[in-house]
Amino acid sequence: MSDVMSPQDALVAVMIAISAADEMQSTEELLSIDRTIDALPCFEGYDKDRVRGVNDVVRDLFSEEDGIDALIGLVKDALPERFAETAYALACDIAAADGAVKMTELRLLEMLRHDLGVGRLAAAAIERGARARHQRF
Repeated sequence: MSDVMSPQDALVAVMIAISAADEMQSTEELLSIDRTIDALPCFEGYDKDRVRGVNDVVRDLFSEEDGIDALIGLVKDALPERFAETAYALACDIAAADGAVKMTELRLLEMLRHDLGVGRLAAAAIERGARARHQRF
């Protein structure tokens, strides 16, 4: 992976970070990341071969002290401000994909919401939508 994170890489990093936040990436979460990349227009033309490199960056940062803050800084630098809500929505969808949002995921979501500047009302709407999309019978 090149030294520069693209905006799409930043979105992928957010999804991978949420899936790895509880130290266990579920199959549902990984499949959801793959489907998201395939489906959303913001990933049009994205080279999926970069996902492995982004995953490595996230894993390396998670093993360092203050790595989460560093990751969020990389995401903020790479992502245009208008995609902050998109990043938060993707994170919420991945957190909800396996049917159980853990405390570590909630904490990372809180950090993302704050550091990316997603307002409380927008965040509540995004969270509600993710919960509705991922409900199970």
